[in-house]
Amino acid sequence: MTQLELAKEGTISPEMEEIARREGVSADFVREGIVQGRIVIPANKNHKNLVPCGIGSGLRVKVNANIGTSPDFSDIGAELNKLEVAAKSGADTIMDLSTGGDIKEIRQTIIASSKLPVGTVPIYQAAVQAISLYGAITKMTIDGIFDVIEEQASDGVDFMTIHAGVTREVIGHLRKRPRLADVVSRGGVFMIGWMLQNKKENPLYEHFDRLLEIARKYDVTLSLGDGLRPGSVADASDQAQIAELLVLGELVKVARGKGVQVMVEGPGHMPLDQIEANVRLEKSICSEAPFYVLGPLVTDIGAGYDHITGAIGGALAATAGADFLCYVTPAEHLSLPDAEDVRQGVIASRIAAHAADIVRGIPGSIEWDRKMALARKRFDWEEQARLSLDPDHFLKAHQKVKTKSVACSMCGEFCAMELAAEYLSGEKGQGECLFSEQGL
Repeated sequence: MTQLELAKEGTISPEMEEIARREGVSADFVREGIVQGRIVIPANKNHKNLVPCGIGSGLRVKVNANIGTSPDFSDIGAELNKLEVAAKSGADTIMDLSTGGDIKEIRQTIIASSKLPVGTVPIYQAAVQAISLYGAITKMTIDGIFDVIEEQASDGVDFMTIHAGVTREVIGHLRKRPRLADVVSRGGVFMIGWMLQNKKENPLYEHFDRLLEIARKYDVTLSLGDGLRPGSVADASDQAQIAELLVLGELVKVARGKGVQVMVEGPGHMPLDQIEANVRLEKSICSEAPFYVLGPLVTDIGAGYDHITGAIGGALAATAGADFLCYVTPAEHLSLPDAEDVRQGVIASRIAAHAADIVRGIPGSIEWDRKMALARKRFDWEEQARLSLDPDHFLKAHQKVKTKSVACSMCGEFCAMELAAEYLSGEKGQGECLFSEQGL
């Protein structure tokens, strides 16, 4: 049985118990959230060394890190290094987006090496295989697509991005009102090209029941992809994007009815003032399904720093109700990310997620910040390092410039916190304080 089916019959699974313990909530809270579709647990029955992760309302905002090869660079050792860095930096899940090299071997190795839930985009492999076998992406066969989905599910993939909402009707909206940046989703454009060339409906939509059979068999969580997510702030919230979301809202209900867990993916580039409305719209249309957002990136000109533009949008989206942030690295739009890009991307998104957790009242969030504030007040640098999101970077930065003061080298003996403690506690007499006429 799937986690959803177990929850509906009143059973609390070991995965639900573990998530409740780690999140500081009751197991009944987790079970009820799964029943209502507000929480998902991506946990494929074949992922043997998995540490379960809960995603959804009332839980800590989660962060995903994308790794994977490209046709220009394929090194499984490099991907395993990225996996290690992402896990150490605090990522909650991993997605293997490989399109180069032996995709199956890379995926199987990543799953075997990862305690984090692993996600994929099956249409990538189906497209690569179609090129190899037939010379073109548009020559993918329907059976070939579903064979790849079954293969990946059997390997232990915990969640899959499925671009089932890009229908022929939705493409019509894109043609009526052309975009500045057209389509930036690889999976989305693969399906669009296939439909236009073959003059057929999206097989992932038309044969959605076939997909659900596979997902239910292995308990794969479906992540309904936003194939028409905006790739420029100028294209945000257009008819094509909303039309696809309406289709996804219907598919959410169908999936739940078949015992399959489901979440929904959201926009990429989006102005700040549209983010909250988009989150609320997804929650309404998709019956409170967990919302998985890329960024959102709040400006198009942050190339090289898009981990920052994504974190800004991510913090706002998560505060408004988004549950799952797909990280963005500094290499976004520029190159295949390396391990350092992965680290920076995860940390940036974790900052965004935690900032939202404080506002959302997630257990333990504000207490974490209070502990850091007290450690700063005591000038306890070891404790501050332990409490920081990136202890190694913390210590390296703190030790960069030497100081004779207990405070850091930014202020040295003029540290406001040190002076306030001395002055307010009366530890120094008026004549000794740096605030005195002699001291100044």
